[in-house]
Amino acid sequence: MNYTDINASTIDRWVDEGWEWGVPIDHETYLRAVNGDWEVKLTPTKPVPKSWFGDLRGKKVLGLASGGGQQMPVFAALGADCTVLDYSPRQLESERLVAEREGYKIKIVRADMTKRLPFEDESFDLVFHPVSNCYVKDVLHVWRECFRVLKSGGYLIAGTDHFVNYLVDGEEKEIVNSLPFDPLTNPAHKKLLEDEDCGMQFSHTITEQIGGQLDAGFILLEMYEDTNGSGRLHEMNVPTMLATRSKKPEKK
Repeated sequence: MNYTDINASTIDRWVDEGWEWGVPIDHETYLRAVNGDWEVKLTPTKPVPKSWFGDLRGKKVLGLASGGGQQMPVFAALGADCTVLDYSPRQLESERLVAEREGYKIKIVRADMTKRLPFEDESFDLVFHPVSNCYVKDVLHVWRECFRVLKSGGYLIAGTDHFVNYLVDGEEKEIVNSLPFDPLTNPAHKKLLEDEDCGMQFSHTITEQIGGQLDAGFILLEMYEDTNGSGRLHEMNVPTMLATRSKKPEKK
């Protein structure tokens, strides 16, 4: 199996087991969003500032690896024209169920974001990309594709983790792993992930996560850090996550 197929299968199983990022919002949460009371997260604990979004009415929004029925229903409630792309069938099924329950339309696309995204150039006003490129070896490809499918002046709002999580042992007490953490080239890394049922994950440097966006052509506007939300690193308030808001320059 391709490593992305392994990840899709793993995430499907996590969803069936009650994974927190696979539990769709309920009807009451959707109604609150319709009435202007809402929040969404890119990273485990901190809501994204509402100022990062502006007025979403009529905007074309791509939820990239954003299945699960958590964020896209909120954007739909705010009047956005939503498309969600994910590689997990269970995550996409949650999107379909929420849309049918609440009566809004959403384009649902199953695709592998390690490939060329199945959209024309300059198709979207906003790409919303929660923490997920830890499941992708080549993140620069992801940033380039985000840049391609965004309209001139469009925004990329992305959550990423970084290498700290991949240095430490399971109890997060000791540095035990070399970098880069790459199960495709390091059998010990692969065995560790298999033993802990973590799918196929890859460490990425700040250079890859932020520098990669700059290399793709984006202008970095805002960012904040976050923790894992649980575990020893979280308890010690060690930042392991980044959220960024970047812009595709407007054509002159």
